[in-house]
Amino acid sequence: MGEIIQEESGKKGSKTKAKKQSTHIDMTPMVDLMCLLITFFMLTTAFSKPKVMVITMPEPPDKNDTAKSQIKIPEFRTINILISGDNKLYWYTGSLDSKTGPVTPVTKTNYSKDGLRKILLEKNKDVFTQIEELKDKVKKGVLVMADSTVNNKIKEIKKGDKKGPIILIKAGDGAKYRNIVDIVDEMAICNIGSYAIVDMSPKELEIIKTAP
Repeated sequence: MGEIIQEESGKKGSKTKAKKQSTHIDMTPMVDLMCLLITFFMLTTAFSKPKVMVITMPEPPDKNDTAKSQIKIPEFRTINILISGDNKLYWYTGSLDSKTGPVTPVTKTNYSKDGLRKILLEKNKDVFTQIEELKDKVKKGVLVMADSTVNNKIKEIKKGDKKGPIILIKAGDGAKYRNIVDIVDEMAICNIGSYAIVDMSPKELEIIKTAP
């Protein structure tokens, strides 16, 4: 700790003696700083929302449910996306026959905007157009809505759609976690209302192994 030397004058002709005093640190500004830091961290923690990705997983089958009570997916709306290794991607529409395989041809595509995104936008054109028009009106001030109201409107548009695609995402053995994340991102970009990650059938595994 430092020392402050203060000169002390004595009588005339006498020698000047140095008076030693210990230093004193004022901690009052530190208290103000701590209050500011606490307030800063409280605000930043409250305003930072965790980034999560919502993924729809299939519900386990119920033994008590009959075949009539199970929800049937229309074949014309079903799009099966097959994720293979080496960043390969395939898709087909409709159902799968256990013996012959997919009813419609399996087509190869990619993760670019001219690949899978173009396919999804074409299949989901009506819903995508409605949502983009709503967002554009809110942005230009034609419609004055809170963010929560806009999100509810978007959910209503997706829920009321009866013609849009229902996407079944299926990952093979060589698929990477990044591939699944990219596919789910495309669901959000294209405003897909119904999609789920399901298991790939043995027949589909054979198809992607032999596909170019």
